[in-house]
Amino acid sequence: MIDFNFKKWNAILGWLAFLIALITYSLTVEPTVSFWDAGEYILTSSRLQVGHPPGAPLFQMIGAFFSLFASDPSQVGLMTNMMSAVSSAFTILFMFWSISMLLQKLAGGLQNVTKNQALAILGGAFVGSTAFTFTDSFWFNAVETEVYAMATLIMAAMFYLGLHWEQDMDKPRGNKWLILISFVVGLSFGVHFMGLLTIPAIGLIYYFKHYKEITVKNFIIANITVVAILLFIFKLLAPNILRFFSALEIFFVNTIGLPFNSGSIIAGILILVAIYFGLNYTRKKNYVHINTTILCITFVMVGFSSWLMLPIRANADVVINENNPSSARELLAYYNLEQYPKTHLFYGPLFTDQYSGLDENNPYVDDKPKYEKDEKLGKYVVVNDYKNATQNYNSKHAAILPRMWSGEHAENYMRYTGYLKFNIKPEYRMQNELRSIVTDFRKRVNDGYVDTEDYHEFLRTYAAYIDVEKPSFVQNIAYLLEYQMGYMYWRYFMWNFTGRQDDIQGKYDMHGNWLSGIKFIDEFVLGYPQENLPSDVLNNKARNSYYFLPLILGLIGLFFLFNKDKKLFWVMLVFFLFTGLAIQVYTNIRPFEPRERDYSVVGSFYVFAMWIGFGVYAIANELNKKIKSSFIAPLISISCLIIVPGILAANNWDDHDRSG
Repeated sequence: MIDFNFKKWNAILGWLAFLIALITYSLTVEPTVSFWDAGEYILTSSRLQVGHPPGAPLFQMIGAFFSLFASDPSQVGLMTNMMSAVSSAFTILFMFWSISMLLQKLAGGLQNVTKNQALAILGGAFVGSTAFTFTDSFWFNAVETEVYAMATLIMAAMFYLGLHWEQDMDKPRGNKWLILISFVVGLSFGVHFMGLLTIPAIGLIYYFKHYKEITVKNFIIANITVVAILLFIFKLLAPNILRFFSALEIFFVNTIGLPFNSGSIIAGILILVAIYFGLNYTRKKNYVHINTTILCITFVMVGFSSWLMLPIRANADVVINENNPSSARELLAYYNLEQYPKTHLFYGPLFTDQYSGLDENNPYVDDKPKYEKDEKLGKYVVVNDYKNATQNYNSKHAAILPRMWSGEHAENYMRYTGYLKFNIKPEYRMQNELRSIVTDFRKRVNDGYVDTEDYHEFLRTYAAYIDVEKPSFVQNIAYLLEYQMGYMYWRYFMWNFTGRQDDIQGKYDMHGNWLSGIKFIDEFVLGYPQENLPSDVLNNKARNSYYFLPLILGLIGLFFLFNKDKKLFWVMLVFFLFTGLAIQVYTNIRPFEPRERDYSVVGSFYVFAMWIGFGVYAIANELNKKIKSSFIAPLISISCLIIVPGILAANNWDDHDRSG
């Protein structure tokens, strides 16, 4: 039995973790603009302007609120940066309570836990949440005006709400949590799409709650279903809402002759009428599940309504008005990122397509028509010649899972494929001058006088006369595993839980690698001695060593969870994979981007830090079985607090302190 008020201390320690995070980020926050998109977000937030697609209208509106607290224009950047600091502190709060709820579940429910277990739960939640507070990537996001801090908050809030839904699922009004989750899903469209990646984990919580008997068949169906729900919301619901508005706008303006925006108003009215009659009908017929589904979709749309800010402000002719999404059709193009090149996830061209020329059977494809308002005609007109306007990729250079796809990065891809093989086309093999050029080039390659840039230039120059061999499927998968997953995910993971070499961007060279602080391991990983290093290497503020301690504690928690509750383990593993590796696979990262991309996979580090909290509980619980003492849990918690959050804070403070 617990002889103290657990709920009270759960609230106190949660808010204490929040306060530690808020003070930390407030002391180290960037006082002005930082690199990359932060400058744009500061400007577009403070004046509610239209930034680059796909936009972040809710983020900008909240940023506008924070900018009101600036005492003068020079303080606007600081205030919007504080928005990220506050968002990150609330992330820590939800994290503490989520760890606490999960550990209570593992312990058999709060009514069944002993005093020692209760202390271990609080200690694990506090250590896990404070550890994440001081991790490298999350701290980086927390002190500048970028969407990733608020997106992580949305993920944390959604998972926390999902845990509450699980507790109340069988109660009469338990679905109120699901409807609130749906609203937050809608809000995530106004910040960043990565907030949606919590959906599969929440769906699996529902599955394991309702299906006591797990079979291979229903397990596979459940996993496919939760991914389908994610794709439905991201790829079907939101874009088709915009597509519906767009189609009716063009129809009623161009065909019926009504004024601009009439079609959008009619579309809105039709949706409201459909929702009203749908809810009424399902309530009368007692179709509970269909009624709940309509409510959920409705609240997703309510959250998504933050996107109305974009056409409103675009029509106000604000100074920054990227892509001018002033109508329903232009807003759809804005959402679909039509200004960017089309990417192919499962099947499409490889980077060698640029050497292959036009496709023999289908050389050109239609572009998307671009509609703009013609005020004189009073209708929307197509302003681009979209028929057969885009060169199609050559089908001979297409592949399943085209990982190496970007023609702009051909030289870097060849670091994985080696120099591409090529042959002179049959119709040109008798040209002696061409044969001589190719022979001389191959000799220079063999002699080591040609680098990847020279090789790429040669292939482009003589593309009309040669057949270039495309990378094989094996090479594509090797690139996926080695670079996209290995270098661009697991390296970042190790930064956060093992240590980091420096803050210079890594390009498979002597910079940007992970570091542990254990000499023989670092020498093996880095490939050179760690003695007598130059002062600029040793004194780099981002040279941080955690000696594997956060990693070890997290792995203890992971294996403890696996042995204790395999259902919950799978829920959290899916959460971990979708917010980490899946992002890198979906975005199909090109080699050596302009900057490191660790900020986008922070959600997976969030999950691992929760496992750190589980590790504290596991150690304390195991020792409690052998040593019956009420001091074990506090002692283990304090020790872990020192050796994990403590070592993270001590190492990371100097390179994350942007206060000047």
